[in-house]
Amino acid sequence: MRIILLRHGKPEAISDAPISAYEFRKWIQLYNESGIAEDSTPSTESIACASSSNAVLCSTLLRSKKSAELITKSVSLNADKGLCEAGMPHAEWSTIKISPKYWSVFFRVLWYLGYANHSESYSEATARARGAATKLIASAKVNDSVLFVGHGIFNRLVAKELRSRGWSGPRNPGSKYWAYGVYKKSA
Repeated sequence: MRIILLRHGKPEAISDAPISAYEFRKWIQLYNESGIAEDSTPSTESIACASSSNAVLCSTLLRSKKSAELITKSVSLNADKGLCEAGMPHAEWSTIKISPKYWSVFFRVLWYLGYANHSESYSEATARARGAATKLIASAKVNDSVLFVGHGIFNRLVAKELRSRGWSGPRNPGSKYWAYGVYKKSA
């Protein structure tokens, strides 16, 4: 059996102008509604790996669905809200304005440390990743080879869970757009 965890393509551009932590919540919403950039194309290796899958799962976020459609073309998609990216916290502070990419790093570090204001917690995301791994394994038992077009943080959480259940594969399936990791286990 084989499960491929693939990160979505590069998202459509969203303003990188300095914003407050309070305005960051709107930026998160825009990011979650974005598709993929027109110039974002999967590598030949990613396409070859994806095309050998018998089932495709993705999150309900547009960047995941559009990436899955682009890379698979012929296989029907199974989109699931439980497979979305781990939530991103934010705050109501309005005094400091910095780039959204710095807010992303700042709040993601805080999230790992337990801060989950307006977001699911790390432990909640980990529990959701356990459920996602169960779903992917069930699909692999039926289809032998499954592709999951997911997200950077969530793919890492799922990879950790698969490895804890005896699947072989990389610790990190890749953080670059269109990067993937292959996880295998004997039936």
